[in-house]
Amino acid sequence: MNRSDIALAAIVGLSFPVVAGDSGGPSRVHGVVSGQPGSGPTVPPSSSPAGEPSDSGSKSKPQGVGSVQPSSDAGNTVDEPAKPQDDPAYALGFVIKDINGQDVNLEKYKGRVVVMVNVASRCGYTTQYEGLQRLYEKHKEEGLVVLGFPANNFGGQEPGTDAEIREFCSSKYGVMFPMFSKISVKGEDQHPLYKRLSSQPAPIGGDPKWNFTKFIVDRSGKVVARFNSNARPDETADPDSKAMADVIAALLASRE
Repeated sequence: MNRSDIALAAIVGLSFPVVAGDSGGPSRVHGVVSGQPGSGPTVPPSSSPAGEPSDSGSKSKPQGVGSVQPSSDAGNTVDEPAKPQDDPAYALGFVIKDINGQDVNLEKYKGRVVVMVNVASRCGYTTQYEGLQRLYEKHKEEGLVVLGFPANNFGGQEPGTDAEIREFCSSKYGVMFPMFSKISVKGEDQHPLYKRLSSQPAPIGGDPKWNFTKFIVDRSGKVVARFNSNARPDETADPDSKAMADVIAALLASRE
């Protein structure tokens, strides 16, 4: 077991088997435990079909996601504890428009295990919508939620409007997990959420390398792991996918 395996096995203080991808693979597990970075290079997918547009279409599914405003305690001004937003690993301190144009406070998902994914409709990995939906359906009662963030940053593979993306995901993949308005996940116009995710210590931090990069957020709202595009949701046949499944299972088992 290498240092990366040990770091991942320590997430939320639980023990579970982690099988990281071999050093020659296009993707590795990335994790930070108790503020300490794990090890392992961030490698973009290289030998997969995602580098070339292969799936046609560009639409998605309406979601019943509402806006939740956190409560405030205006009278408490002395010895006030630090707010979660002050923690650089906290990933839920943002209000973002959903695919229907409604503001959503991501703090409504605190207490759940969150899988944040930058998605695209014309990518070789677009079929992962099926696995993401299965993952959501399988574990939503245990507290898991998948959040999809359409982005056109890689190969122009998400050119559609929000309405087109919504229709595409709904009609082709039956997506029911929350989808959000198209954003930028890298570059000068990078959305603040992805600035926060990208600013994490190595190896979690750094811009997504391609579509369908997964950031895993624990129940306290902190980003604790990152998986590149070829880690497939709801599958365990390959080492990267199994490692992601193990991390999600451990976080779901924890009530913290």
